[in-house]
Amino acid sequence: MLKDELVEEVRKARQEQAARWNFDLKAMLVDARKRQAQSGHKVVSFAPKDSKPG
Repeated sequence: MLKDELVEEVRKARQEQAARWNFDLKAMLVDARKRQAQSGHKVVSFAPKDSKPG
């Protein structure tokens, strides 16, 4: 299999980022939401679309 340097770099960064929170997804999301709130950027949330056919 061909080794893609960019893919390897992204995987390494993802691994390092996850390790910062001991691979605790909940802690990662709490931190992401905190940083998002502190960014000062407007956050837009759309209502979920109805997935029912018809």
